[in-house]
Amino acid sequence: MSGQYPVGYGLPMTPRILRPLVGLVVATAALVGCGPTSPDGPPAEAVGTGLGATLDGDAFASLVGEPDVVVLDVRTPEEFASGHLPDAVNLDVSDPGFPEAVAALDPTGTYAVYCRSGNRSAQAVAVMLDAGVQDVAHLEGGIAAWQGEVVTD
Repeated sequence: MSGQYPVGYGLPMTPRILRPLVGLVVATAALVGCGPTSPDGPPAEAVGTGLGATLDGDAFASLVGEPDVVVLDVRTPEEFASGHLPDAVNLDVSDPGFPEAVAALDPTGTYAVYCRSGNRSAQAVAVMLDAGVQDVAHLEGGIAAWQGEVVTD
């Protein structure tokens, strides 16, 4: 074995080790950045935290209740028709035109985003942040965790 690594321990293993470590560093930096702006400032779950915050049901309800907040339901049109939050706008994240629709949004607006379980809304928020929309948050657990009013049109 002179000059060789045992199987599975060579240089090709380096990316497998570094990827999780880089992910951990990025996640830690994101969590540290989600705290209040000052000791007297609002907690991370408060209204207007933006930058893709994940809000629990109570904090999301507070955000939705604020004036000028646009509520986006990123589920399919069929899911939307089966029940959605009042005044929500359907913008299907799985639609190929979703990035273009996001680009047409007001980047200075405030957006409350939800889906069925929270996975697609997290994807939508990432696209929105990439497009320059900063004041955006999504509902942890999606509409399945929502305790407020649900309507059908």
